[in-house]
Amino acid sequence: MVSRMAVVAVAVAVAAVLVGGGGVAAGKFDDVVQPSWANDHVVYEGDLLKLRLDSSSGGGFASRSKFLYGKASADLKLVPGDSAGVVTAFYLSSAGDKHNEFDYEFLGNVTGEPYLVQTNLYIDGVGNREQRIDLWFDPTADFHTYAVLWNPSQVVFLVDDTPIRVYENKNASATAGTKGHHRHANGTNGTAPSVHPPFPSPQPMAVYSSIWNADDWATQGGRVKTDWSHAPFVATFRDVRVEGCAWAGNATDWDAGEVARCTGTSWGKEGRYWWKEKDMEELTVHQSHQLVWARAHHLVYDYCVDTDRFPVQPPECAGR
Repeated sequence: MVSRMAVVAVAVAVAAVLVGGGGVAAGKFDDVVQPSWANDHVVYEGDLLKLRLDSSSGGGFASRSKFLYGKASADLKLVPGDSAGVVTAFYLSSAGDKHNEFDYEFLGNVTGEPYLVQTNLYIDGVGNREQRIDLWFDPTADFHTYAVLWNPSQVVFLVDDTPIRVYENKNASATAGTKGHHRHANGTNGTAPSVHPPFPSPQPMAVYSSIWNADDWATQGGRVKTDWSHAPFVATFRDVRVEGCAWAGNATDWDAGEVARCTGTSWGKEGRYWWKEKDMEELTVHQSHQLVWARAHHLVYDYCVDTDRFPVQPPECAGR
């Protein structure tokens, strides 16, 4: 899997200026990203976008358009200092009760303790697929890139281009047989499981981010509460990018023509659909090694091995 930035379907370099009275000036990219709730807690400051949390509210933004398959990325600097109880999220989601969703949730901690990054997938409205990692850097000291790559073969979570989690379409693998030697550690090497695990159906997704108080669960299982004397808590975005097959604005979320266009073609008005090419169907050898390293050194929780929650292992976890 190779990073290819030459083709940009939707590029969101979030930039605007703060204006008096808590309002937000229309920025250069205001036609792509907009506040989605608590607009006065979504602050445009120079070339940065900041989400603020205080005792009255958090805030969030959403992309104006949806896409089907592609890559969404955010350059993000997390809340510094004592951020216990605070959660910042960056995620993709479709709509409705049977929605799909790919989540990053950044779980704040007391000063000096590491952030935990929780990833999750909802498939047809069902989640409970949490994994947690700590990071190999201080995510509050500088900007780092958090991304999700999504195509018919896999969903990949990447931190600074290092894959930390892969959710494969094992139904596709079973149909196609062994695809090569790049299977990573939690794959099945082309062997079909007895029960085919679910994979997200083709539903258009929007990109979202939010910050909120979650001190009932986020830090040490809810034992450490938010210290409001440190408010406001601020998460800062330098850039948000979406490269994908842009869903027609006048189409319903179940439009068969749009599904066919985004699923079955290699080129569109956005350019070449690089995220669907053959070398995007699985990790490269180097990326497979990166994934093994990240899981070996930084994985702190995996639902697949939590037998208290799942006495019967979920089908996508077979082989772990």
